[in-house]
Amino acid sequence: MSKQDSTLKVEARSPRGFADREAGEIAATNRMLDVIRSVYELYGFEALETPAFEYTDALGKFLPDQDRPNEGVFSLQDDDEQWLSLRYDLTAPLARYVAQNFDRIPKPYRSYRCGPVFRNEKPGPGRFRQFMQFDADTVGSASPAADAEICMMAADALEKLGVARGDYVIKINSRKVLDGVMEAIGVGGEENAGRRLVVLRAIDKLDRLGPDGVRQLLGEGRKDESGDFTKGAGLPLPAIDTILSFSLGGQYKDGKPQFDLFGLLGKSDVGAQGAEELLEIEDLARDAGYGPDRIRIDPSVVRGLEYYTGPVFEADLTFETRDEKGHPVRFGSVGGGGRYDGLVGRFRPENTPATGFSIGVSRLFAALKLVGSPIVTAQPHVGPVVVLALDKDRLADYQRMVGQLRVAGVAAELYLGAAGMKAQMKYADRRRAPLAIIQGSDEKAKGEVQIKDLVAGAKAAAGIATNEEWKAARPAQFSAPESELVEEVRKALAAQREQG
Repeated sequence: MSKQDSTLKVEARSPRGFADREAGEIAATNRMLDVIRSVYELYGFEALETPAFEYTDALGKFLPDQDRPNEGVFSLQDDDEQWLSLRYDLTAPLARYVAQNFDRIPKPYRSYRCGPVFRNEKPGPGRFRQFMQFDADTVGSASPAADAEICMMAADALEKLGVARGDYVIKINSRKVLDGVMEAIGVGGEENAGRRLVVLRAIDKLDRLGPDGVRQLLGEGRKDESGDFTKGAGLPLPAIDTILSFSLGGQYKDGKPQFDLFGLLGKSDVGAQGAEELLEIEDLARDAGYGPDRIRIDPSVVRGLEYYTGPVFEADLTFETRDEKGHPVRFGSVGGGGRYDGLVGRFRPENTPATGFSIGVSRLFAALKLVGSPIVTAQPHVGPVVVLALDKDRLADYQRMVGQLRVAGVAAELYLGAAGMKAQMKYADRRRAPLAIIQGSDEKAKGEVQIKDLVAGAKAAAGIATNEEWKAARPAQFSAPESELVEEVRKALAAQREQG
């Protein structure tokens, strides 16, 4: 290797479509997840964790493109030359788990899962290749009550997270109803399955692209802002008009629907069956006290994945926000799901009914920040108490202080760098430390420590104009006997909590 080559450095850069998350965001996200988890467990759902990788054939035709394992998902071959894929969602792994443990688990089986999922797709603003989902599913029940319960649970979770009633709605539709519309425009039957999926995914983009964008995707195709072209479904104009008129339905006035669900379906038997199921779900929700302001039928709802077989759900946030140009826009969907009665049956002789709901964690987190939910905004991340190391030959003394604090349940760390006091204090600020513990040779001789309240100090410093005032006030710093270190630190931390 030449001398020039040995000096080359690798550029530090994040992979496109992947993001780093820092301590404050992680802590706030965990608080949000704890709230969701508490609601799911209140409904009797239990935790389950599945691997990030699945055998690619376990995902099967539900991949975006079944003929190219790396199209839409990230795939690799293991040492047995078996194709493995990073999970595309949390539902297909659940189906595999249930089938694998079918005779052992209770049925209906109620579980929730939380974790990252991966999409090998073009990243863009707000679109990542890795993101987190939080799912809850009931496997083994064909009852519409299971679908209604999922919708009610989603509504409860949003409200407990701080989304006000009136700022969200759980919208429900049915894949059977959509199939009825597909029959009416001539794209029913197994031979049109691929084309039908293109139509459904186009409708699913109605909120984001608007009617004109969806019209293009239902026709010959659409070119986005970057110049990339997406091939359309190639429907004739009358079929496009039928799809759009159906999808733009769903208006309510004074809590009553302003559309005729059965009238929209014509003579489709499967569509009528889906409509009956939707009305039963709606009745169950109403009986439980969930009005149309919280849960309601909406023909515009489509879930893009092919495995849905019945009711589908969307958690839609109705409040307005601003786009990058300052224009008002509705926040839109933060989660969705539906019934998938054929997914477990891929692994077993018979089908197993199932229904579930998935929350997009990052998107919901952004929404909660917009509405000012205290769960993600009111508790800034606080670091550990930092013990400064001013005398390098007394590290054992400083480590003993840190140990005493940790034994008492106080998060603490010893400064391990080589800088002086000023740099150590700057380090404590960057660590968001609530307190700094200072003991130089003078304090050691007196058997004392200096405890500096960095939170109060920052507030006091804002009102100090000169260096002389700073030296005279020495804001938020006090002496304490070394033997009372733990007690005094606890008092100072308690005072910070009381002051907010």
